[in-house]
Amino acid sequence: MDPHEYCQTKAAGSGSSFYYSFLFLPGERRRAITALYAFCREVDDAVDDCSDAATARATLAWWRQELAAAFHGTPQHPVARALAEVAPRFNLAEARLNEIIDGMQMDLEFNRYPSFEVLRQYCHRVAGVVGLLSAEIFGYQDRRTLEYAADLGMAFQLTNIIRDVGEDARRNRIYLPLDEIERHGVSESDIAQLRETANFRRLIEFQIERALGYYREAFAKLPAADRRAQRAGIVMAAIYRAVLDEIRRDGCRVLSRRLSLTPIRKLWIAWWTWVKG
Repeated sequence: MDPHEYCQTKAAGSGSSFYYSFLFLPGERRRAITALYAFCREVDDAVDDCSDAATARATLAWWRQELAAAFHGTPQHPVARALAEVAPRFNLAEARLNEIIDGMQMDLEFNRYPSFEVLRQYCHRVAGVVGLLSAEIFGYQDRRTLEYAADLGMAFQLTNIIRDVGEDARRNRIYLPLDEIERHGVSESDIAQLRETANFRRLIEFQIERALGYYREAFAKLPAADRRAQRAGIVMAAIYRAVLDEIRRDGCRVLSRRLSLTPIRKLWIAWWTWVKG
């Protein structure tokens, strides 16, 4: 399979909101963002789909070698080959791609986060950096757009964390900061045993407000001159904020269910947001 066809199949098969956000991009930029997304999926799956930590570490180390080959040699994996093609055109830095792997590696070292300060580093690596790379692909005139992109990536990851609390708990992972859990009168056992108490709902409301704050901060930093170029990120923000709205409407019951939007609704939001600009 052609490397870009492989990346397209990987992206489409995920059903992610990310995929819907770049459907309307012109061909060259769409291929680049699809290659970036496929890379993120590959390294994320290397950790999430592997029950043996040593094997996961070895796989991430192999991906670091593939990245080096993509920039300085001949890579083997179709995703690395696709990245080798698009990276020079869109200023995708090897160091930033390795930082995404650093974030995935944190999942092998932590299954709890003591404070938001520690969690923020994780979110920046696995999502803020993706935002920065995405901004390079979409294009910008004003470097303040990079600040917008990093904050938007943070907002996306915080939304993912809120949506996936129950799913993560079943895998013995808690991304909500432990000091905030305690401050809201919630225990780790409440989360592990999927008890959706009134205190837990208040905790999730607090997390939603933080995520919304990052969305507001991001868009306050987006220069008007770059808004059109960055429409794909704006589309994704519209989809993700709709997920937060659904979680609130459902009473913040993220332990007992994982809310998601239907493909047709994602497509509608994507089209409408793109048209509005």
